[in-house]
Amino acid sequence: MLDAIARTGARMGGVGSADDLFADIPPEFRIDGLSLPPALSEQQLMAELADQAHRNVVSGNGTASFLGGGAYHHFIPSTVGHVISRSEYYTAYTPYQPEISQGTLQTMFELQSMTCELMAMDVSNAGMYEGASALAEACLMACRVTGRDRIAVHSSVHPSYLAVVRTYAHGPGLAVDVVDGEPLTDAHACPAIQQPSFLGTLENAQSLSDAAHAAGALLIATVNPISLGLLTPPGEYGADIAVAEGQPLGWPVNFGGPYLGLFACRNEYIRQMPGRIVGRTTDLDGRTGYVLTLQTREQHIRRERATSNICTSQQLVGLAATVYLTTVGKHGLRQIAEACYHKAHYAAALISRIDGFQVDDAKPFFNEFVVRCPLPAAVISQRLLERDIIGGLDVSEHLPNGMLLCVTEMNTREEIERLTSALAEVGA
Repeated sequence: MLDAIARTGARMGGVGSADDLFADIPPEFRIDGLSLPPALSEQQLMAELADQAHRNVVSGNGTASFLGGGAYHHFIPSTVGHVISRSEYYTAYTPYQPEISQGTLQTMFELQSMTCELMAMDVSNAGMYEGASALAEACLMACRVTGRDRIAVHSSVHPSYLAVVRTYAHGPGLAVDVVDGEPLTDAHACPAIQQPSFLGTLENAQSLSDAAHAAGALLIATVNPISLGLLTPPGEYGADIAVAEGQPLGWPVNFGGPYLGLFACRNEYIRQMPGRIVGRTTDLDGRTGYVLTLQTREQHIRRERATSNICTSQQLVGLAATVYLTTVGKHGLRQIAEACYHKAHYAAALISRIDGFQVDDAKPFFNEFVVRCPLPAAVISQRLLERDIIGGLDVSEHLPNGMLLCVTEMNTREEIERLTSALAEVGA
């Protein structure tokens, strides 16, 4: 193929060989050919991919999962798949021509409206890439609003989220401090907290909010959206910016993505909010119409004037979240949250009775909790896997032999009791 391109280029007065196409690349950075296996037919390739896929271990078909730590296995109503599979929603790029994109713009507007209601915040954008980058963007936004150049990340925040915040802060030269009860300085733009925390515990969000505002900083809260069916929303304890990973709202774990970042703030900060904002208006004939508002495309593609580096958003995932929230409704979301809470506490109570296992219940928790195991968590997980159980996340760096277990409405009583029996066997 390259040789054919080169010959065509030569006839048009261009390069004479494939090597000439790469003449400006120093030889030490070139690869002298690739050692590839023989080409497969389509039928052979499909068989090979199916064989590889069978190596994955997923929940269902007799395998129970208790893995969380940022991505969660929840029930997805069939309405979600039905709506998002419609062909008019396949292209999820930001619609810059509103006259032909009213359906997509309306679903984005509805997602914004439900995000505000869910978080008890004033305004929301149409979605970010995922929860971690949404938090990082929120920290940069706080720095713009306050004019300060230090970011405080509370110890409750997921380590992966902290890593993304550090990456985003590196370019503009912002300092990132990890805090745990230390007072903020007048150089800190915000404390970023997580509720529930990475380790599942519930923090005293109101006291953290009061401390932030006393220091003249903005409070940023990252939350599990399912927990808001039961817990106090961030707007009610004074959060100035609230973000969340939207994956639990109607999207499968999907081996890590793509996901959806939810982003909301108080009305006075809307001009500094990153991402897209959809507004509802009326045309000259009084008919309802939807448009991108307050921000122009150029604001995002011109680096020197941008509030964000986001050039599109995960609208297919956003549509799934919109359909999910519409389907389950306010009362359904509360029932799901209550099921997660009570099942997790049932599991914790059973595990606490097993010799050698200790549940860390020093603080209240929602649906995740840490268990101190008698053996390394990796060993326990491998032995559980042999019994068709996906164990929790290894958090030994936070607690010796620590395992973070997650229970959702998808875990039956039988699965929880099977986990308990298996732990008693593998920990002996």
